[in-house]
Amino acid sequence: MFFLEPLLTEGIAQLSYLVGDTSTGHAAVIDPRTDVEVYETLARKHGVSITHIFETHIHADFVSGSRSLAERISTAKICVSGVRADYKFEGEPIKDGQEFDFGSFRLTARHTPGHTPEHLSYELRESKHAEMPWAVFSGDSLFVGSAGRPDLLGEAETEGLAKDLYKTLYDYYLKLDDYVTIYPGHGAGSACGADIGDRMLSTIGYERRTNKFLRFPGFDAFRAFVVDEAPPAPWHYPMLKKVNAAGPEIMDRLPTIAALPPKEFRKVAREPGVTIIDTRSMLAFGGGHVPGAINIGARPEMSAWVGQMFDLDQRLLLVVDDDDDVESVQRLIVRTGHSQFAGYLAGGMKAWEVSGMPLQKLEQISVEEVHQDQSNGSHLSLVDVRSPSEWESGHLPGAEHHFIGDMRERITGLDKSKRYATYCASGYRASIASSLMQSRGFQQVANIPGSYGAWTAAGYEVEHEKGSQS
Repeated sequence: MFFLEPLLTEGIAQLSYLVGDTSTGHAAVIDPRTDVEVYETLARKHGVSITHIFETHIHADFVSGSRSLAERISTAKICVSGVRADYKFEGEPIKDGQEFDFGSFRLTARHTPGHTPEHLSYELRESKHAEMPWAVFSGDSLFVGSAGRPDLLGEAETEGLAKDLYKTLYDYYLKLDDYVTIYPGHGAGSACGADIGDRMLSTIGYERRTNKFLRFPGFDAFRAFVVDEAPPAPWHYPMLKKVNAAGPEIMDRLPTIAALPPKEFRKVAREPGVTIIDTRSMLAFGGGHVPGAINIGARPEMSAWVGQMFDLDQRLLLVVDDDDDVESVQRLIVRTGHSQFAGYLAGGMKAWEVSGMPLQKLEQISVEEVHQDQSNGSHLSLVDVRSPSEWESGHLPGAEHHFIGDMRERITGLDKSKRYATYCASGYRASIASSLMQSRGFQQVANIPGSYGAWTAAGYEVEHEKGSQS
């Protein structure tokens, strides 16, 4: 009997799939993530053996789990694109049109370049109706309401990939029947495509009628839309491309991380190449933290922000709410390539406090206080750290825009003698930004919990790009 299990990795909005036939006992995994034991668990649930691991392309936003899964399951072979590919590790090269028979269903590879040169999608066919696909695993070529971006390999490759993407969308996908189901590689929140829809699947017919990427009469207008209007590419994507092409580290278990008492933690924190990440909530962080720590809360989106803000060779020191949280935090971090852990603070901030260690605070200012401050004509400078498109859709009156992704290496255009308050949509990114600013010598910096969402909920005026208010 046929089955299909989609798995959503929150935070990076990545979708992988286990598809199999219980009659033959054979199954395949498409685009596995790092914590691969989830696929083994599902395979046991269905009583099947994973025989194939399919990589649709060289991923940029997460570390592939293909090699780790193949290491754990001796029967499984890794299948990678054999068309315009640059894989450096061992895998079976797959050609356009190559077919795989699993019993009640078949998978057929289709070369669908544009997001990357080597990209493959996999058509899903019933064996008894093998002449027509009923679904396609589209990887990062076609999303719900969106399509893969062609600009992640640098300017030299963008023009050619944009042309490839146009052909893939218009000469392949739009020629499929309306009933064909699309199982994409990402959902809403991924930066691999612009404004990906909330649903985890769609159909060709629905996308034909609603997807703006599929409604351009010619290439020039399409190119202007997908290239010129593309959101900023996350900084860490090129690094992860190299990691996944070379062959990501085989991870049969999470890296060992030492529990450090406060004095040892403070000593290690002073070593070169070490960064302290405080994973507690923004309010807990604001009340008192280890000096120099960066606040990236232990939520699913932590994966993307650790990847975005720090080099892969950076050694990470962790502060967690409870020692039992260490493993779950590690799982989030390793998904975007970081595996160098310098340790964690044993006993958390309570142990730090009772040891008499120095504490640093980060002021938290409510939107009500900010509004009152503005009414009184204060000198509080507001810093909007959201994306350019968020900024253009509306921002707090008088704010400056400094996208958090650009703060990674240097913070330019801000005077350290001024008093600043950062905001984003909810306060999460703003707390990353304000803690980063504080760690780099900004003495008068605060975070706005609730941020833009709280501001608009309170009914306060917002300003638009041309200065109008609403």
